[in-house]
Amino acid sequence: MTTELRENERLDDLQRNGFRIIQNPEKFCFGMDAVLLSGFVRARAGDVLLDLGTGTGIIPILLAAKTECAHLTGLEIQEESADMARRSVALNGLSERIHIRTGDIKEADRYFPSASFDEITCNPPYMIGQHGLTNPGEPKAIARHEILCTLEDVVRVTAKLLKPGGRFFLVHRPFRLAEIMTTLSQYKLEPKRMRLVYPFVDKEPNMVLLESVRGGRSRLSVEKPLIIYQKPGVYMPEIYDLYGY
Repeated sequence: MTTELRENERLDDLQRNGFRIIQNPEKFCFGMDAVLLSGFVRARAGDVLLDLGTGTGIIPILLAAKTECAHLTGLEIQEESADMARRSVALNGLSERIHIRTGDIKEADRYFPSASFDEITCNPPYMIGQHGLTNPGEPKAIARHEILCTLEDVVRVTAKLLKPGGRFFLVHRPFRLAEIMTTLSQYKLEPKRMRLVYPFVDKEPNMVLLESVRGGRSRLSVEKPLIIYQKPGVYMPEIYDLYGY
């Protein structure tokens, strides 16, 4: 299947199942955090999954390749990104498995029934406030800063939409880890599995991957560190595996 690309759009090969994705580098392109999150997710055959703030649909598309989920939904507030996601879904022949909906994370519990998802994923904006932003309405700013939603917004709706025992997979920044843990516990999402991501073995971690369970018991497993680079420009073997190289 072919698709018409619009101004400044490009078609990128995802190295998985022949899947491709439409992106506009003038707006926003997915990063390694989305790929790492997709590799961290544990989903069972037949599960129903929701990705909050799906952008151009990278996480549902990767999970369609990596898992046997029965259905995946992506929720995205920016119509231009949602449109690219829909066209990528159609391009990859995934329209029966993936649905992209335009909407606000803060109102997600109005779009979907309570306790209707087995898993929820989110790669949310990491930065607090609008310090240094010249154009808060610019797509890259919305993706990186808590302009249209906060961490608590994400956690609140996740707690409503997950089934009891359902799992929430999140990628975020370690400098907010105390706040993340407190907010998850506040909404009865018990952190169960954590993995810190380091750019190099001798550097501080710059990402954290977290799995939480709705109504889970208090017990956290900390996995071995995930190191990105052996040396500048050369990934560790696990990263090559995640990217499908």
